[in-house]
Formats: sequence, C-alpha cells, structure tokens
Amino acid sequence: MHSTRKAIAECMPEIDVTIEMLDARLPGSSANPMLKALTGHKPALKILNKADLADPLQTEAWLAHYRSLAQTQAIALDAGERAPMGPIKRAVQALAPHRGSLGGTLSKPLRVLIGGIPNVGKSTLINTLTGKRAAKTGDEAGVTRLIQRIVLEDGFYLFDSPGVLWPKIELEQSGYNLAATGAIGKNAYEDIDVALQTLAYLKTHYPATLVVRYRIGVLAKEIPQTSDEDLLDAVGRKRAALRAGNRVDVQKAAEIVIHDLRSGALGRVTLETVPEYASWQQTALATAELAEKVKLARKATKRSPKC
Repeated sequence: MHSTRKAIAECMPEIDVTIEMLDARLPGSSANPMLKALTGHKPALKILNKADLADPLQTEAWLAHYRSLAQTQAIALDAGERAPMGPIKRAVQALAPHRGSLGGTLSKPLRVLIGGIPNVGKSTLINTLTGKRAAKTGDEAGVTRLIQRIVLEDGFYLFDSPGVLWPKIELEQSGYNLAATGAIGKNAYEDIDVALQTLAYLKTHYPATLVVRYRIGVLAKEIPQTSDEDLLDAVGRKRAALRAGNRVDVQKAAEIVIHDLRSGALGRVTLETVPEYASWQQTALATAELAEKVKLARKATKRSPKC
C-alpha cells in the first residue's frame, strides 16, 4: 500500500484526469479515500461498474450525486460492457477538452490514471478497452513499475494503478458492504456476520427479493418484522443447508446469501443510498470528534498539578 501511494503521488504531475472505478451496488463505500487524497485536485470520472447488478433507481441517484461535484463526471457501466470506450472517452475529454485528439487534430496527449478497490472490475474493463489495439509500454520517467502505461489510441494514454484498500475502514456499514461484495479478503471477516448484515438491509429495502429468491413462507410486508437470524435460518432450510438432527448449517446458509448477492441471483440491489452513506459519514465524524475530545481531556488531566 505504501508503495502504491508513492507511485501514484509520483505519477500525478503528469496526469490530466483520474478515473475511479466504483461498485454500483455500493458507490460510496467502494470509493477509496486514499485515492481521493492523492488525486482530489484533478478532474475525475467516476465509473459505477456492475450497474447490471445494482438497483437502477439508486444508480441514477448516485450518478446525479457525483455529477453535482466540481470537476466530476460520472457514468454507469455493466460488468460485461462490450464497447465502453465511447462513453469513457467522451466523459474524459469533457473534463480535459484541450488534451488528446480532438476534431481530427492531435493536441497534447491526454493522460488518465485509473484506480479502484480490489474486485471492482478494473482489470476486466482495461482488457476490454485494450483488445488488440493497445500496447503496454515501459516505465515512464518518474513512474515506478507499479503503474503501467497503456496506449489506448493516439493521444490517449491510460495509467493503470494497483487496486488496494485503505488502512482502516472507518464506517462499520461500509466494511460489511465491502465484505459482502468480495472487496475484502475472506480471512478479514466472518461470513455469518456479513450475511446477517446483508439480510438486515435487504429485508428493509428489498423484502420481495427475499421472498422470491428463497420462497420464504411469509408475505413481503412481513419480512421487515422477521429477525435477521430467523431469515438466515429460513434460507438454510429452503436450500437444504442442514446438519444432523435437521439443524441449519448457519455457516453454509451465510455462504449461500453472500454468493447470491455477488452473482446477482438476488436481483438488482444496491446496499446504500446517497442519504444513508452521508448519514454514516456524519456519525463516524461525530464519533471521531468525541473520541478526540476525550483523549485531549485525559491528557489535560494527567498534566494538571496535584494538590
């Protein structure tokens, strides 16, 4: 992570526009604050990838949110998009109109850095963009080997940075969402906890999805009143995730829920809305400020002279 941070910092003076790949199912949680800190002064394109797995209404809301930010464009792409070059190039050129090939004349080359968290689909997108037309080149001066330059076409260079997570995930809900979608390594979380959190969100926002997918014997309007544990138990029984004595194998049931979310078997769902994510951030900020005040108060108490 330290090497990646250093490589991006070295590369930034040459970059005109940054592209950040986001997961359309969790556009706020999949935004890397480390990348923002390093590239925030540059025009940015936010790509909400895997939009075919996300709630289309929420995707539109997130696109509107990002487009409302200064020097920012946002587009949505399906995971299997076959021709993403057109919308990406138009969005990038709108952010840097005086760079790259415009109107048939070649001006200064357009240099774009692309980044994103693990498992967000960045490598797949780059492979789709390059095909047989592009060629990877050697290291640029001042750029470490961690970042590769890819020539997409004359006057359009893409700098690919490694996918990394930031050191500490401050928002608890973001941590669960990142784990549910596979951005966090399996050894860093418990499947059962992640499945229960996922079910807790789905039962409130997408109750009919649970009824349709798992044929749970209750009406959709009754799902929100069902406990998360009972829902997981019902999933296990419907999917024959059972142990001796007709007991539900909770671990296996949890794995089923997570697999169904990642594969799209649960349908098009988004795990966070724009207002929800903003609320999570405000709560985390207030908690951090309170913790800092307590820390300072304790230091002041230790420094106070004893009578």
